[in-house]
Amino acid sequence: MTTKATLACNLAIVTALVIAAPGAAQSDEETAQGDVSVTIYNNNQALVQDIRQLNIASGRSRIEFPDVSAQIRPQTLSFAANGAAIIEQNFDFDLLTPVKMMEKAIGQTVTLIRTNPATGAETRERAKILSTAGGVVIQIGGRIEVLRDDGLPVRVVFDRVPPNLRARPTLSVNVQSDRSGVRPASIRYLTPGLGWGADYVALYDEGRDTIDMQGWVTLTNNTGTTFHNADTLLVAGAPGQNSGRNTNRNLNRPGTETADRERLGDFYLYPISGRTTIANAQTKQVSFLDVQGVPARKVYSRMVGWLSSDSSPQNVSSAIAFSSSRDGGLGDALPAGTVRFYQRDSQGSPQFIGENRIGHTPMGSELTLVTGDAFDVFTQAEVEKRDRITEGEWESYARYRVIEDDKTVRTVEYQQKPTYWRTTMRYTFTNAKPESVEVELTQGGLDRGWWSRDFRIVSEDVPGEQLNADRRKYSVTVPANGTRVVRVTYATRY
Repeated sequence: MTTKATLACNLAIVTALVIAAPGAAQSDEETAQGDVSVTIYNNNQALVQDIRQLNIASGRSRIEFPDVSAQIRPQTLSFAANGAAIIEQNFDFDLLTPVKMMEKAIGQTVTLIRTNPATGAETRERAKILSTAGGVVIQIGGRIEVLRDDGLPVRVVFDRVPPNLRARPTLSVNVQSDRSGVRPASIRYLTPGLGWGADYVALYDEGRDTIDMQGWVTLTNNTGTTFHNADTLLVAGAPGQNSGRNTNRNLNRPGTETADRERLGDFYLYPISGRTTIANAQTKQVSFLDVQGVPARKVYSRMVGWLSSDSSPQNVSSAIAFSSSRDGGLGDALPAGTVRFYQRDSQGSPQFIGENRIGHTPMGSELTLVTGDAFDVFTQAEVEKRDRITEGEWESYARYRVIEDDKTVRTVEYQQKPTYWRTTMRYTFTNAKPESVEVELTQGGLDRGWWSRDFRIVSEDVPGEQLNADRRKYSVTVPANGTRVVRVTYATRY
């Protein structure tokens, strides 16, 4: 067990901590903060701006700012007050806790109050704290004791608060002022521990092919400080940090529409309406999107790798596709977050059907979010036949030829002739639903490098759509309570 953990365990015997110090304890509602503005980014970082009315003395003086973030980055501090310039700053981060009290009181004398559990009688003894390394060692008169967790109630009474311990995180600055008097003084700093994310609740109506979606901003405060009555602004992004690209695998096509929101550089701003108190160790949710009847559709899909042969049928993925466009969509830019889908049962009660995550998504985008595996719809991909073919057969599958001028423009030497293959893939679809479904099957793995990109489609039962050099998509209608087999033959160099 570590020293601090052992000390904390030993301090469990202290049932009350009494400090003989002037003044009453500060209530949860009291704060030294002034006009607070908080800008929160997606990377667990925030910019805090606090303007307080302070009486600044002429000449050199020390000003304290209690109730700053306990995780403040002091090197980011900016101080501003008319006629005053900052000379030095200090951040007192040793907060008042039982463990810290004991650590700072080494060498001091305290009062131990023990209560007899049988009679309720109290005995008081003066004790000197000798050590807190691995436990609390004290000296009482001529004997040495170790405070033990033996179940007997013990209180420790301190004569004073040890120096440099603060009840609240406090920033202090030494300033030089050309005059005295009350004036606004502002501090601005960056702090981790404040973050936000977006959460979306979508109610899918399969009969009407629509969704009702509500977007929530979720604020989380772990700074150790409550920010009272703060003007709060959210920024969708992480400026100044190379934290990797915004991955958005569910984005079919990025949008090209500008959302009706304020932008700061390349980031969208999401202000919180009205002022709000962001309490420490609290999660707060605020609505920022509420739309009904947005067109949506259910999509069944399966991605198949090259030469994949399933040993058994595989569930297809069930997904919901929709748009964020102004016309026929959600009509807003969507900050990164998790979308949770619900659907009403026969009794009209919404039931959870799945969730997926999106990245920052511009307005006008088309998205397809997988919610899970379909219960009733399967597909099995198999290599039905694979033959090696001649160069002549390979050339017979060409759809066009390029004829150059009758002169030598390049010389090509082959150390080994390429090999050619003809592969027939068989895709078997089954559907146990009482209505027909459409499955989007994508054959991947067609692009093996620059030397292989002239693969050829010999035949296909369903017309395919070439998505890119690597993938070809087939939209297959599977009859109700039925089976359908689709074959595609490819000619390749691999």
